[in-house]
Amino acid sequence: METLPADLAPTDVVSPPKRETLVHPAFDSPEADIIIVSKDLTCFRVHSFTLKTTSGWFRSLFTLPRPVSSGPSDSATSSKETLPPTASAAETIHLDEDAETLEIVLRMISGLPITPFTSYDTVDAVLYASEKYDMPGPASLVRIAVLTPPLADQPLRLYASSSRFGWIEESRVASERTLALDLWSEENWKMLRKVDGPAALDLLKLHRSRREGVRKRLEEHPFVSGSTAALCARCRRPTDHHTWRELKYKIIMEMDHRPLGDTVLNVGLQEWPEAMACWEAHCPHDACASVIYDKTETVRLIRDCIESLPKTT
Repeated sequence: METLPADLAPTDVVSPPKRETLVHPAFDSPEADIIIVSKDLTCFRVHSFTLKTTSGWFRSLFTLPRPVSSGPSDSATSSKETLPPTASAAETIHLDEDAETLEIVLRMISGLPITPFTSYDTVDAVLYASEKYDMPGPASLVRIAVLTPPLADQPLRLYASSSRFGWIEESRVASERTLALDLWSEENWKMLRKVDGPAALDLLKLHRSRREGVRKRLEEHPFVSGSTAALCARCRRPTDHHTWRELKYKIIMEMDHRPLGDTVLNVGLQEWPEAMACWEAHCPHDACASVIYDKTETVRLIRDCIESLPKTT
């Protein structure tokens, strides 16, 4: 009979270690009749009554005919994992979510305290799990949390979530907060691609409408438009309005990058070189030499225009 080489002898073959599951300390009651196992093999012992009353998915699951078996459920173990000894008497259900997500969701439906959200990745994971398992409770708690710090400074993430789940008021708040963002920047554009199509178009329309609103107003009386004869308002002789045209272009470009308009009003019209040149412009005729533009009135009209623009989708 042929013999095996020494390095392949049965005595030298080591079986792969079994993956041991851990019971989460907040969900380890031996009285619970359901064991939920996360994808990273953490066990949560939960009462079926809690699951049925808080989740449409589990409520439907528990109405299905259950297989009759004299031993533990086939889904409770695999060749590479073992459950804790106390788990054998309870039905085991494996889910695709990780332990962190399941802990938050199960704490919410069980009335246990949770820590404040600090990451939108966690928020999205909890929302997707809530939607998947038809759990309105956790989703409603997340809906409250997303309007508070530190999540409040991520308006595009908030807009994506609120538009997906039909949160109208939160969506409006988020759309207003995005006015301080340049949607055309690479970082924000990548995030905008995650927003549902109609909602993304609504947001782009809001940003564009503010820029276009300012542009149209700056072409109307009493502002100097491109079709208006270049005459000095005082002596009525030909005057070059190039300083105003440059400032107008700068304002429109700034509204395109930051539709909120605060940088135009609080900094731009006071400190931009284009603004300084405009306020210092005088009639070129020595006999007149009057100031061409009234800074106070011009700033007031631009402020009124920006403050009247739509702020939400």
